[in-house]
Amino acid sequence: MLEDGICDSCLGRFFSKLGNEKLKEKGFWIRKAKEALENRKFTEECLLCGGVFNRMETYEEMAKEVIKNYEFETFAVGCRVDGLIGAMEELVFETHGSEWAETFKSHFNREIIAKIEKFGKRFDPANPDVLLIFDPEREKMDLQVRPLYVYGRYRKLVRGIPQTKWPCRECRGKGCERCNFSGKMYSESVEELITPFFLQEAKGIEAKFHGSGREDIDARMLGNGRPFVVEIRNPRKRHLELKSIEREINTQNHGKIEVLDLKFVSKSAVEILKSAAFVKVYGVKIRLEKKVNPEALHDAVKDLSGIVISQRTPKRVSHRRADKIRKRKVYQIDIKSIDDCEVELVIVSESGLYIKELMTGDEGRTRPSLAEKLGVEISVEELDVLEVKGGI
Repeated sequence: MLEDGICDSCLGRFFSKLGNEKLKEKGFWIRKAKEALENRKFTEECLLCGGVFNRMETYEEMAKEVIKNYEFETFAVGCRVDGLIGAMEELVFETHGSEWAETFKSHFNREIIAKIEKFGKRFDPANPDVLLIFDPEREKMDLQVRPLYVYGRYRKLVRGIPQTKWPCRECRGKGCERCNFSGKMYSESVEELITPFFLQEAKGIEAKFHGSGREDIDARMLGNGRPFVVEIRNPRKRHLELKSIEREINTQNHGKIEVLDLKFVSKSAVEILKSAAFVKVYGVKIRLEKKVNPEALHDAVKDLSGIVISQRTPKRVSHRRADKIRKRKVYQIDIKSIDDCEVELVIVSESGLYIKELMTGDEGRTRPSLAEKLGVEISVEELDVLEVKGGI
């Protein structure tokens, strides 16, 4: 190997498991001993690493740029060896053996980890804030930044606002006369009223909104609010003042929406949010086609409490939801008020139950329904979510 050309670091790597000296020191003393025995000098131009281990300050500078531009505490590193370095190492290992050797990748990673730790960052391969992937042959580095996840609850205080951005059905978001060239069916959404504050504060490139289910556009979300998670991708800043963000969102959107209980969570919170079946409490105001006997109304409500409802996908959402029959339980229905043909109810149900169709029957697609029990047509005038039980 000395005849072919090898640096002290790579020479020392072949004796990594022998002795406690640093690899470069091992290589240095092996070289000196051989040179003394043969009374000649050997070149340190390295065919094995291409001089990478003599240019480690280059990769340290790359890491310093990340430290300067990104706020993080933990890191991990990776190394791509897919060119000449990898081929040469494989050949030398086959020729000279590797019983005591350390691979190029292992040695490079260990060296760069030590350099980054000098800047007060902690190596954590299991849960790093940033992952630095080096390509030593090309003197390049790729950066992967772990997203930030913030959990909270939102209250929607007015009707007519969807939960997420809704692209125009006509132009698919491109902009047309129907959407006034906005590309959207609605001018604003809960997502658009909340996520920009996180994106701006974290200096990220994108913010994604994850909600625990969604309420109808014409329904309010009151009470303790609906759980959500904001995912901020490629954040340059990780230490966010959540109380300050909460105040700013609520001030800027006064009378429309509110957020509360903001806290940092892990990625797993998104999956929990999507899969959890939170029990929900609804307030609904309905109008009966004609006046009914209050006792009949009480009996019908009692009959619907505690039973499982079969719901075929409602006609109003059939264009965007799979056509199937869902079974959901109604835990309890209470009558809040009766005023001639106008009735207010409070309904506690399993997550995923379509409350409007529970009232109207949706032309027989929901059974049983209040309309079916009473034998009269029913229209829903107002619907509110009063509480979403549970959380993260």
